[in-house]
Amino acid sequence: MNFSRKPSNPHSQPNISSEIGTFIALNQDIFAQLLTFIDFAEKFKIGFVEINFPPDVEILVEALKTNPECRDIQFFTLSFSDPNLRFLKDEIVKILPTIEIEYNKKLVLIVQGLEKSIGVYGDYPPVLQDLNFVRDAYKRTVPHPILFILPDYALTRLAKFAPDFWAWQSGMFRFQTPQVTKDNAIHETQNTERIINRLEPPEKQERIDLLHSLLMEYKPTGHQATGENLRNCSNILHQLGIAYISKNQPIKAREYLEEAEKIANEFQDSTFYAEVLNTLGNSYGQQRQFDTAIAYYQKSLSISQQLQNPRGEIAALFNLGNAYRNLRQFTQATTFYQECLEIEQQIGDRYSQARTYHGLGRVAQDLREFEEARRNYQQALAIKIEFGDRYSQASTYHELGRVAQNLREFEEARRNYQQALAIKIEFGDRYSQARTYHNLGAIAQDLREFEEARRNYQQALAIYIEFGDRYSQAATYHELGRIAQNLREFEEARRNYQQALAIKIEFGDRYSQAFTYHALGTLAEAEENYAEARINLQTALEIYVEYKDEYWGAIAREVLEKLPE
Repeated sequence: MNFSRKPSNPHSQPNISSEIGTFIALNQDIFAQLLTFIDFAEKFKIGFVEINFPPDVEILVEALKTNPECRDIQFFTLSFSDPNLRFLKDEIVKILPTIEIEYNKKLVLIVQGLEKSIGVYGDYPPVLQDLNFVRDAYKRTVPHPILFILPDYALTRLAKFAPDFWAWQSGMFRFQTPQVTKDNAIHETQNTERIINRLEPPEKQERIDLLHSLLMEYKPTGHQATGENLRNCSNILHQLGIAYISKNQPIKAREYLEEAEKIANEFQDSTFYAEVLNTLGNSYGQQRQFDTAIAYYQKSLSISQQLQNPRGEIAALFNLGNAYRNLRQFTQATTFYQECLEIEQQIGDRYSQARTYHGLGRVAQDLREFEEARRNYQQALAIKIEFGDRYSQASTYHELGRVAQNLREFEEARRNYQQALAIKIEFGDRYSQARTYHNLGAIAQDLREFEEARRNYQQALAIYIEFGDRYSQAATYHELGRIAQNLREFEEARRNYQQALAIKIEFGDRYSQAFTYHALGTLAEAEENYAEARINLQTALEIYVEYKDEYWGAIAREVLEKLPE
């Protein structure tokens, strides 16, 4: 938590004066009411100020401090940006003795940032529970007027979850947002899908907060959006869905996407409707509910075909390819990728062909057709280099590393992984670094450099945990189990395998479970527990057969045949 009284920047005075003028002109009456409240408020009094955008908060605070009617008022700003804040009163009480109260002036406290701990959704935020519970103590411990500056959604939640505290308000002041603020926010949130995945968690949350603020502008609490505002709402809802998917929160994403779908359908905006359907499919795909995802992609594809919208067709076909590849239905995946590639070539979209060649490379790699995979990846890489898309090159270098690793070309693999990692670090894409750290761990493991491997896996695991990607943690726990097994740390190995298996079961990834059952079988064999080994290896073999994986099926069958009776 930070608290400060921000000093004015003398170099920005002409600009801030203009912004204050615009803001006050739009809110002249409500600003006058706020000045009256401040003038008459004595001891503990609560005023709630509704402002949806942080830049306007700064403008209002500066307007108050520089207003001639406030010459006898000392404003002190307390910023509470900790999302885990619970005991607000205690924090304020800690700060009060540090404030040097100016002679013959009334102290007015301004509380900002509380919306971080109030949150946008969920039941009974702890900070509001405490705010309601200790309401009476404020009169005694905080004997000064307080202005709580909050956006619409936070005030709505405060009134709902802290009704006793809310009832004590002596003033409610709702400020309108200048058009320039809304225009700047819209500009900031454009192309969300393209850049959101590169942002660190705090920046993603800032983007989500900005989108929520925009949503409040077009659909304030208790009001129904109509006309153009409704169209703006649907776009913001879609962007919120994309943002929550980037945070691995697909269920939360669907709350917004389903509302966007409904609005798009009502407006009969078929192009946008198809986009929303694709994103809904992505939300289900993130949960590995691929059958449901495919249904959305197919519906999106059908709409785009009716509209003769080739870009909409490309988006749906590519997603269908990804879904069928994840289901290990490689013939269907290849068909959709090839259809996607044909349309990209027909309309001359060479840049988009890169990701399609990349997808075809993934299919060939899964089929262990490594030279074919390499050709597709190199084609993708050449296009990315041609268009100067350095960031996207990282994913293809990563996959070229996997191909080389499967061919036991370990130095070539390591070079490609290091190239991928360098690009991800250059662009600040911390989340994607996890996959490359994981694979650098696998190289070290193949070379029996077990401590180096463990360090890389633990680095990957820490990032997955930081970003809340539970599904990806399974593969890393599995490999940490393999390292422990190689070092004959059998209990540690078993804990890691079981952690991996639990996650795979949770996400319904049956095919991947085979590898962990296989590993648990070899672990039991090493411990000479042949009955347990046979059970686990047989389970693995059944899954390999179910998914027509002859390569790993043959390996499991060979181990089973060699087990002592």
